Amino acid sequence: MAYVDGFVIAVPTANKQKFIEHARLLDPIFLELGAIRVIEAWGDDVPDGKVTDFRRAVQATAEETVAFSWIEWPDKATRDAGMKKMMDDPRMDPSKPGNLAMPFDGKRMIFGGFEPVVEVKA
Repeated sequence: MAYVDGFVIAVPTANKQKFIEHARLLDPIFLELGAIRVIEAWGDDVPDGKVTDFRRAVQATAEETVAFSWIEWPDKATRDAGMKKMMDDPRMDPSKPGNLAMPFDGKRMIFGGFEPVVEVKA
């Protein structure tokens, strides 16, 4: 069964283009490692909640936009193997020449792996 990694991050709004460039450079690596789809979405309608919300979850400031991303994998075993390889891939190391630094504060990223339980398609 499919498996999904989800991510929510606060990105300085001024870094939108850097965020897109970073994603275009690194997201294909996930496909090489077995992912079947990667989506990077820029916050457009992210309301403040009464108790909690995306902005509070990542401590976004007024100068930041919330980005929501996910990676779809064919199954958890492929994801586990792919993520292990990704951690060792030198292209993911921002200190290496030619690699881009993260255009956001990775310490405030929230992420997790999810097993789909319902899927509805058109």
